[in-house]
Amino acid sequence: MKRFEKTIESVFRASGWFSIVSVILITLYILAAGIPPILKTGVTKFIFGTQWKPTAEVPQFGILPMILASLFGTAGAVLIAVPTGLSAAIMIYELAPKRLAALLRGCMEIMAGIPSVVYGFFGLTVIAPLIRVRLGSPTGNCLLAMTVILSAMILPTITSISETSLRAVPREYMEGALALGASRTEAIFRVVIPAAKTGIMASVVLGTGRAVGETMAVMMVCGNIPRIPHSLLDAVTPMTAAIAKDISYAGHGHRAALFGIGAVLFLFIVILNILLNAAVKSSAAERENCR
Repeated sequence: MKRFEKTIESVFRASGWFSIVSVILITLYILAAGIPPILKTGVTKFIFGTQWKPTAEVPQFGILPMILASLFGTAGAVLIAVPTGLSAAIMIYELAPKRLAALLRGCMEIMAGIPSVVYGFFGLTVIAPLIRVRLGSPTGNCLLAMTVILSAMILPTITSISETSLRAVPREYMEGALALGASRTEAIFRVVIPAAKTGIMASVVLGTGRAVGETMAVMMVCGNIPRIPHSLLDAVTPMTAAIAKDISYAGHGHRAALFGIGAVLFLFIVILNILLNAAVKSSAAERENCR
């Protein structure tokens, strides 16, 4: 029995070290491959440049349009998906009958399992034509289509984790609030949601991470024009789409610049996760202090 336990402990320890080493190696590779082309072009010129012309006679590697497209698309998706997902989670948790709640939960699980290329195909054949006809976009492939698709993709993550967090709150919190005269809506928004805030914030972190890193669906609906967006109907190219669409034919200098984009994207995701995790820890600390 002791030998079996030691074996299991060794497997767990090896798995943990494997994960740590993998992250370190990937980080070192991305930085080693991405930082030299950034320094060669110039940090300011690379990050804040507005012209991306890698195949021109005099190549230009400015990625500010891609950074802004990624930022705007992710922010828009989060602004749509968070209130929608939280509302759906509340519906499943408290308001819906059991059968309807089970149906909604199943729908969210199915949405979470749909491949990203299917989302992209739906956006290309349904969302983009709708935007073209209703809003007058030339092709319909634009920042708005990208935002809508990203919000649909992160919605199941936010809904499922938020609903689990709400269920983790002791039922006595809800019953106590109702006993003190609060309505069911007041009890949910003033007692249950604040108690589940840490888990809800975690769902936002995971959803945001997926939105930032999504590639295939985004590339199919964004329009793939590297320019600074001035409206939701402008075609754009986020960082992930730029890497995916150019890597197959990129020459030496072009390929190096794509690794530079990868390094910027990696650092962007790291900084974003640090900030969001800090918010989660702050929320958890506030909850502990309230106790």
